[in-house]
Amino acid sequence: MSGTLSSGTKQQSSLTPVVIGALVIVYIVWGSTYLAIDLTLATMPPFLMTGARFLIAGLLLFAFLLIRGYKLPTGKQWLNCSIIGGLMQCGCVGSIAIAQQTITSGLASVGIATVPIWTALLAGAFTRRWPNQYEVIGIVCGFVGVILLNLEGGISGASKGAIIIVAASLFWSIGSVMSQHVELPQGPMAYAAEMLAGGAITAVIGFFVFGEKFTSAPDAGALWAWAYLVVAGSLGAYSAYMYLLHKVRTALATSYTLVTPAVAVMLGWWFLGEEINLLTVLSVAAVVCGVAFIFKGRAVKTKTEEAAEKPATEVESPERTS
Repeated sequence: MSGTLSSGTKQQSSLTPVVIGALVIVYIVWGSTYLAIDLTLATMPPFLMTGARFLIAGLLLFAFLLIRGYKLPTGKQWLNCSIIGGLMQCGCVGSIAIAQQTITSGLASVGIATVPIWTALLAGAFTRRWPNQYEVIGIVCGFVGVILLNLEGGISGASKGAIIIVAASLFWSIGSVMSQHVELPQGPMAYAAEMLAGGAITAVIGFFVFGEKFTSAPDAGALWAWAYLVVAGSLGAYSAYMYLLHKVRTALATSYTLVTPAVAVMLGWWFLGEEINLLTVLSVAAVVCGVAFIFKGRAVKTKTEEAAEKPATEVESPERTS
């Protein structure tokens, strides 16, 4: 969904104050969205809340991009955005809201942090580029984290929530992999269209399938939390993330996956009084280690592929200059 840039541009970038500020925004904001979701659920139904969040954020970004001169998506692109948005915004984020009705915001963040691990497996199934030794270690660590996550849920309703959160991470991973193989609008217009389509799908499912409705007006805390999700979570942090993708290496830009679980667990403990026990610490550690190994495996793959392409480039270059 994000544009690709030459590696040379990223290699020349350094940790400037703006880059550090963007990293802090992504770390803190995306780590705090789980707390915000928890606060909205007191007086807002999960799917209607999530659908409205992405509809409003999508409309704002869509209008801004049209003013900036971006082209409207084609019919095929709208269809693909609807599929991706249905998987990611509805299947993943909507499921997070449902899961957080029975599990803590910290546990939810740990479950979603397994996305790079599932993505590595799914990418192998789609492209036949199977995980290398580092990625295999990462996948094993991730599975250990998932087991610990479900152990902490026990056999109560919390266990169902833990299962839902793992399914949510799978939905996001499938959407991420699919987005690399289908035609989507250029740049941020893809994200805007996905939010619009995904938000509409989520709201429709919430109303017609789950029978959700607002029995009373949301309280002030829920409304502020929802506005935070729209402005900071869906627009602000995303803009900072896109900036990072243009300015630093992908590994650094995506390092939020290693940080947000700890941020979410600490915020849940501080503001919501959520318990941090040994299983919580072990599940966070296992998932973070798993993601770190996945990143290491990706770096090794990239380096190997660049080394394999270099001799061919050197052979072809004299012909281009002749």
